[in-house]
Amino acid sequence: MSQLGYACINMHLSDLPKSQRITTNRSMIKRTFKERGLPYASELALANCRDLLKILQWNEQHDIRFFRLSSDLFPWSSEYQLSDLPDYDAICDALMDAGDFVYDHCHRITTHPGPFNVLGSPKQHVVDNTIKELNTHSEIFDMLGLPTSPYAKINIHVGGTYGGDFAGTAKRWCSNFHKLSETTQARITVENDDRASMWSTQHLYDYIHKDILIPIVHDIHHHRFCPGGLTDQEAMTLAASTWDVVTPVIHYSESRSAEQNDPKIRDNAHSDYIYDFIDTHGLDVDVMIEAKAKELALLRYRELWQEGIDISKAAA
Repeated sequence: MSQLGYACINMHLSDLPKSQRITTNRSMIKRTFKERGLPYASELALANCRDLLKILQWNEQHDIRFFRLSSDLFPWSSEYQLSDLPDYDAICDALMDAGDFVYDHCHRITTHPGPFNVLGSPKQHVVDNTIKELNTHSEIFDMLGLPTSPYAKINIHVGGTYGGDFAGTAKRWCSNFHKLSETTQARITVENDDRASMWSTQHLYDYIHKDILIPIVHDIHHHRFCPGGLTDQEAMTLAASTWDVVTPVIHYSESRSAEQNDPKIRDNAHSDYIYDFIDTHGLDVDVMIEAKAKELALLRYRELWQEGIDISKAAA
């Protein structure tokens, strides 16, 4: 594997006392947004954008150069245009500083908008909201100066099969994909699901990639529950083949039910830490660790791996 990354929250920095806390996840409930409006959203967004550089600097100090940016960077961004924020100029400066750091230190930044982003929905308002949301994510990446390619991926799920109609859903999804801005289209990737009735890596290849050639992110944990007739090695190799010259990304997590030894927990829920060796089957890929302990899980895994400890037995 090329790089290990973690998602959205740095536990070291976000768990500091409130006056010292560093996070890109400042947000508010809808009622507060309605009461305080754009000025408060702008204040939170500016603080988030300024803290992004601090998180990237921490990552660099700890030899981590792969990070997933939170979708909460701009609170309630679905309700306004970024340029309407009172602090827009200062926000642009903060993101430019962060983007310069990313460029100078060869970091990789990605994002993973939430499951309500459904391009294949038969409901037009859902599609319209999804297009607005995804284009906003790409606008933020433009403000950071990130590549207009899946190296700076905006990763989503297809989001349903609507009665098992894979072909019809994929047709809508691909048609609506072309309604996204050009920079958004250049960054979009699609990920396999964790339920047997949903989208396997094979489904994504057959119904989505073959039509519009976008890359597939293979999630190892999800594949356990929706294999699509392929082994993990076969599915990961298939997904990696869709990335052209850009280093593919895979996702890795483990079962929280097994970690906690609690059968009442859903088997597909993510664990706090990871224990097994991440087998990339000899492929050159970047690995996004989706454990709940964030960078703590990455550091623990890396320490064990570098010291040559049998990670599969580390939890014993």
